[in-house]
Amino acid sequence: MLSHQYRTFRIKSSIHSLTCSPGPAMWICMVYNETETNVDFRLCQDFGLILSVLSLVYLLVCFPLGLCYNLLLVAVNLSNKVSMTMPDVYFVNMAIAGLVLNAVAPVELLSSTFTRWHAWEYTNEVYITLLILFNISSLVTMYSTTLLSLDYYIERALPRTYMSSVYNTKHVCGFIWGGAVLTSFSSLLFYVCNHISTKMVECSKMQNKEAADAIMMFIGYVVPAVAVLYAFALILRIRKESTPLDQDSARLDPSIHRLLLASVCVQFALWSPYYVTLLVHTVAGAPAYVGGSRYLPAYYFLRCVSKLTAFSSSFAMPLMYRQMNKNFSEKLRRLLARLGCRDRPCPRQRSAVQQVVT
Repeated sequence: MLSHQYRTFRIKSSIHSLTCSPGPAMWICMVYNETETNVDFRLCQDFGLILSVLSLVYLLVCFPLGLCYNLLLVAVNLSNKVSMTMPDVYFVNMAIAGLVLNAVAPVELLSSTFTRWHAWEYTNEVYITLLILFNISSLVTMYSTTLLSLDYYIERALPRTYMSSVYNTKHVCGFIWGGAVLTSFSSLLFYVCNHISTKMVECSKMQNKEAADAIMMFIGYVVPAVAVLYAFALILRIRKESTPLDQDSARLDPSIHRLLLASVCVQFALWSPYYVTLLVHTVAGAPAYVGGSRYLPAYYFLRCVSKLTAFSSSFAMPLMYRQMNKNFSEKLRRLLARLGCRDRPCPRQRSAVQQVVT
């Protein structure tokens, strides 16, 4: 009886430390080794091995691709500011958020939480910093996708009002980053309260990860999902109603619709598993809290895999933009030609100067 109570206390206290601070997830296998059958222990070890392999594959393949293509997307569009459109601004915003995820991914995936062959174990300060950056990237990505859908509808319905102009979109993206930082401020408060007196009632109330997960679930997923569904309903109604404005030259290129649809589907497909795990943790808690400690390895394996799929959005989005945006190749050629000219005037610039002189 006492050994069972000690085991339950050990598991629950370990869960609290794992969810609130960094540390190896393989302690669960150690508990199985002491208390459960060999089958459960081998299954736990298999989960750890699979997660380690997936993390290393991501770091070797997906991470360099995402880093290169995000940098390329930002550089190509910022070097051709005159030809940028409203969707380009949102995709640049998502690429910058992807670069933030690229900075967070190797630090997390090379830690003992994700791989057996870890390079380091970061401290609480680093953990909170990574959590804040991850949440900011998540919010910027989801809300950029959402507002892209709404602005696309506005551009289709009112093409000459310039409500969704490039100038306005740049300011909207600035507000997105500001709102994401303010929303993630709760993580900073959580960190501060962990380092001051635990007797303070206010801080003891804020030390509730379930409440923080519920806030992120609602603001970071539910609100964007509802807004995207509403925007797509409006876009579908506009497409069914053929008007003379459909031939308006001020309208966006028709290929943007396919890019918008693909980006929304990809973003929500890659981020949904992560937010589902937040929902499960908010509603039901970890398995050990509800009497299902034997499912603990599978639970944390799924949580880590869901975060890995969220990291995958940092390379999936720029690759898709590169393939589906027909103007990207031309912009890239202009950038490479400009870099090749360096200090010398390019052929086009030279011909333009000659025309002005004559």
